Amino acid sequence: MTQLPPLQCALEAIDQANQADPNQEQVGKDLLPKEYAYSLHMTRWLYDLEPEPSERMQIACRAQHIERWTMPRGDFPEGRKAYYEWRQACGRMHGRRAAEIMLACGYPKAECARVETILTKRELRKDEDTQLLEDVACMVFLERYFADFYEQNADYDREKWLRIVRRTWSKMSARGHEAALKLAEGMPAHLLALLQEALAESGK
Repeated sequence: MTQLPPLQCALEAIDQANQADPNQEQVGKDLLPKEYAYSLHMTRWLYDLEPEPSERMQIACRAQHIERWTMPRGDFPEGRKAYYEWRQACGRMHGRRAAEIMLACGYPKAECARVETILTKRELRKDEDTQLLEDVACMVFLERYFADFYEQNADYDREKWLRIVRRTWSKMSARGHEAALKLAEGMPAHLLALLQEALAESGK
């Protein structure tokens, strides 16, 4: 049996892992495993922001939420502090799984460690690859999940929503901001107004 090229091997292994997600998401006419669908959104936005991405970024974006359903939010206590602890634990798990898959596919240990670092986002704003991953993730959120998140949390007051939007914006680079503003043109009126108010008050 012919061995697959390392990149194809890694992406297929990540896809296989994410296709085991028991949760589902509607994408067009198809109902897909949720984290598999998410990984495809990540890949699409990666190529939109970076037309010729490196292999490590293709893998990192595909593995951004690898097997996240195995570490549900409900396993952690309520509250903001516990929420961030959950997010950090997820990042470590995603990084570890991506590195394991890459190593099995023939990537050097140093490259596996590099992708693991990117996925933990320890170097956000300092490392170009980590920043690109965050830009991609923010674009996926704004395009695919922001509207539903808003509806599911309709009891949040206006100030909390403004903080959420500003926090998302603050994590993005200038390239991400440009893409987000373009995307915002097609948002529902209430979400566009929220974005405009948040940016106006923050002086952006």
